[in-house]
Amino acid sequence: MRVRAPSIVALAAVVAGVAALPAQGAPARLRSFDSCPELVRYAQAHVERIQGPVVDRPMPMPATTAPTPDAGVKETAPAAPAADDTSATNVQEAGVDEPDVVKVLGGRYLLAVAGGRLHVVDARAATPSIVGSVQLPDGSGHELLVRGDRALVIASGPWRPVAPGRPVEPGVAADILPAGPPTTVLADVDLGDPAAPRVLRTLSFDGSPVSARLTGSTARVVTSSPPHWYVEPAERERASGWVPTATLVGRRGRTRSVRRLVPCDDVRRPATFAGPGMLSVLTVDLDRGLPAVDTDAVMTDAQTVYASPSSLYVATQRWNADGRSDTAIHRFDAATPGETTYRQTGAVRGHLLNQFSLSEHDGVLRAATTDEGADGESESFVTTLRAQDGPLEQLGQVGGLGRGERIYAVRFIGDVGYVVTFRQTDPLYTVDLADPARPRVAGELKIPGYSAYLHPVGDGLLLGVGQDADENGRLRGSQLSLFDVSDPAAPRRLHQRALGTGTSDAEWDHHAFLWWPATKLAVLPVYQPSFQGAIGFRVDARAGIDEVGRVTHDGGFAPRRSVVVGDRLLTMSDAGVEVSALDTLAERAWLPFGG
Repeated sequence: MRVRAPSIVALAAVVAGVAALPAQGAPARLRSFDSCPELVRYAQAHVERIQGPVVDRPMPMPATTAPTPDAGVKETAPAAPAADDTSATNVQEAGVDEPDVVKVLGGRYLLAVAGGRLHVVDARAATPSIVGSVQLPDGSGHELLVRGDRALVIASGPWRPVAPGRPVEPGVAADILPAGPPTTVLADVDLGDPAAPRVLRTLSFDGSPVSARLTGSTARVVTSSPPHWYVEPAERERASGWVPTATLVGRRGRTRSVRRLVPCDDVRRPATFAGPGMLSVLTVDLDRGLPAVDTDAVMTDAQTVYASPSSLYVATQRWNADGRSDTAIHRFDAATPGETTYRQTGAVRGHLLNQFSLSEHDGVLRAATTDEGADGESESFVTTLRAQDGPLEQLGQVGGLGRGERIYAVRFIGDVGYVVTFRQTDPLYTVDLADPARPRVAGELKIPGYSAYLHPVGDGLLLGVGQDADENGRLRGSQLSLFDVSDPAAPRRLHQRALGTGTSDAEWDHHAFLWWPATKLAVLPVYQPSFQGAIGFRVDARAGIDEVGRVTHDGGFAPRRSVVVGDRLLTMSDAGVEVSALDTLAERAWLPFGG
């Protein structure tokens, strides 16, 4: 990688089933293109080999994976809380923040995204109130990363329109043609005056956001962009048809620059063709704001993003001709502020569930995967890979987890991995990883139903959020389970709380779950036929799982997030923010976002 300003790390979207896979776990380094003509020739040759000559018709979109919803467990710290009495976003790794629709600014202000606006709530005032708001750039799925008095907003932008006057190929109905490629929009927001937040700059470019991470002042935004759905005849011989373009706009709406998202000679590719699109990781210094400060590129798809304090991993599922799959994993060095450097690539058997399927510990990457198998008989594995110098190569592997089942939840903590599989019962496996070259199953617990999310709630304790089930595997509704895993060889369930028919966002989105250790309070949204709201539970190894209170919002809107500020619990929905007493969840104030 050559450091440039601005800079990005990009990876390309896979056309499903286009490439034979190398030997499983075979280490490889990615190759760089020398020039734009070389990139164009490579992309065209491979696409034409697979699909026939490039014509003025939509390129097939790559298959994508939507987000679904670590000896004894130690409490994991949230990412840099603003104050001891203020909660932060529930993240996977301490010190690595993740984007969300709610953040806390300076231990006082709640920042909430709803209705395309960023709202600022003074949560510590005697009478809490919404003190300011700002309209965000057009788009959907707006999320925030915050550093000091600056916020980076990440959103799926409007689809770019196709060029007017484009001829339509005979036999293709014009009214069903796509409008153009998807876009990502980043917005640099000044929060210096909470009553008057300002959008300073926006950066928009081809592609869809995948995920992002913030370490210190450095944000790394991962996106994936297909090539132009219509490759213009004039673009076929130049990189503009294959490499996304980016537009930087200032506060007054003036376009400051339009350029290729990444230079062609900073684009890397796997040894085996993996598709013609681009996945990008934009490195942004939040102390400076937009534009990005570092760029790279690699031709491969991306579905799962995981980051430790020093590494960024991007993974994608790949298919073999025999219907089996493996997962390619690319590691980038994220230890240096303002830089992202490609280091190594490897592969593991099967596919990942989500970001919790990956974990880096003491220079070793651990990956939990499910292999569906060519005969449909699934099996799950935990694989260890060396994540230091040299290739990302396999160290050890243990299989045979949940034969005929698939993984529903994973958590790695220290030298132990916790893996939940399910079909009729819920085996909770504890995996001893103290010797990475020889991982082994230490214990197993079978109970009805399953946990979809596991959260440490004290030494040797895990709280599972999932679904209850009968002995035949028929689901009966949401449940909480408190597990004692202090002895990995003999995990046991201490308490269960069945919530009845319904689901919770916390089953597939860990940001919806709040754990407040000071009062042993767990809060999660619950959706039932007769109730939509947030429920608080006191979780204790001896006393059990007891309901503290419930929160509902006006207009039937369901709370999406919960945050603690001082002695208050703030819950946010698309309609507004409700302020409740932390000890009882009794309502203190309702703050509507308005029209």
